[in-house]
Amino acid sequence: MNDSESRPARDRIVADHAQIASLLPGAKTPWILQARRIALDRFAQAGFPSMRDEEWKYTSVAAIEKRAFTAMPNGAGPGGLESGIATHLFADLAGHRLVFVDGRAAPALSLVGRLPFGVSVGTLGDMLERTPEALEPFLPQIHHQTIFGSLNTAFMSDGAYVHLPRGVVLEEPIQLLFVATSPNAAIHPRNLIVAEAGAQATVIEHYVGRDGVEYFTNAVTQIFAAEGAAVEHCKLQQEATQGFHVGAIHVAQGRDSRFVSHSMAFGAALARNDITTQFDAAGCSATLNGLYVAGGRQHIDHHTRIDHAQPDGTSREYYRGVLDGRSRGVFNGKVIVHAGAQHTDAEQLNHNLLLSEGSEIDTKPQLEIYADDVKCTHGATVGQLDDTQLFYLRSRGVEEATARALLTYAFAQDVIDRIRIAPVRARLKQLLLSRLPQGHRIRELA
Repeated sequence: MNDSESRPARDRIVADHAQIASLLPGAKTPWILQARRIALDRFAQAGFPSMRDEEWKYTSVAAIEKRAFTAMPNGAGPGGLESGIATHLFADLAGHRLVFVDGRAAPALSLVGRLPFGVSVGTLGDMLERTPEALEPFLPQIHHQTIFGSLNTAFMSDGAYVHLPRGVVLEEPIQLLFVATSPNAAIHPRNLIVAEAGAQATVIEHYVGRDGVEYFTNAVTQIFAAEGAAVEHCKLQQEATQGFHVGAIHVAQGRDSRFVSHSMAFGAALARNDITTQFDAAGCSATLNGLYVAGGRQHIDHHTRIDHAQPDGTSREYYRGVLDGRSRGVFNGKVIVHAGAQHTDAEQLNHNLLLSEGSEIDTKPQLEIYADDVKCTHGATVGQLDDTQLFYLRSRGVEEATARALLTYAFAQDVIDRIRIAPVRARLKQLLLSRLPQGHRIRELA
């Protein structure tokens, strides 16, 4: 799509922003106004990315661009969702819950229990209105900002705010549930998680949508892990089949901090997730696990980037994809070892299973190394189910369809089992089984 064709979409979005700018939280705070203005100008100049852009070479966003999605600064409210919210919660998972409906907090559906002294678990909308000065050191700091990230900054109105003071360990996880209900809505959640030195927490970020509704979620999560902090983040993208999802997780890590990411993508007609982490001091470690399961004409894209900017860093990245029908997957994993980042230890693997002739994967693991005392490996595989394993199961009386489902389940389960929270693992396994033709038989055999 050339510039003249995309200009009407840009003009429409800029006009939408002008109409609701005064209604967005923080509209009277100068630095927030400036951040929004810079972001909107960047979007207006660049427009939506095209497949001519290297970072979007295999993913077209024309379907998002041509639809007239409208930002909803006030949200739709939780009306009628109380009875259905339980289906999206994790059974037997104690913890804290923040629910957002069409981009705005739903207090009636949220539940925050007793917290350790100094811990904040609340909403970004409240922070933007009441204490925006606490956000200024963090919100503008995004490494590798994308055009969709700029769009999020221009329109962000709510999301989660989590602050953990020095040395605090939050034993119970925090669940963030984002529910899309309104047709043609453009939803721009912004989440901010700040873990001071030595703090620890687990955050579950879950996106769902009402069946039959076409909408666009454009989410950004920022995580700041200070010296010795540990943050585990699990994102479950389970959008409705007609929904569009573009998400980003940006992490800044201090000395000896630990970050673990689990990105599980099952939903949406078109989904893109960017995950980046920056090692800002020595001794950082990051583990990025991911699973994408697509069928029909789904398109699911993961772009990851780990910047080893300081020495003695360790990273592990392990992604798997299962593709059926005429679906398409994209994996682009980039590990950059900067000059001076000696004693870096990095491993990256991407394995993909194609279940049909019409499915397709574009995988591109990348290593860029500018230091000489490092240990780095990467690799990717694309294939079908192993005939020898199929023969083994068939020879023991397992019918072919069930044998195929069992092998597919085992392939994907390898990633799910890396999640340490049992209720989350159980939910993901059930979701995986629901996508397999013989899932009910596997439940019987398990």
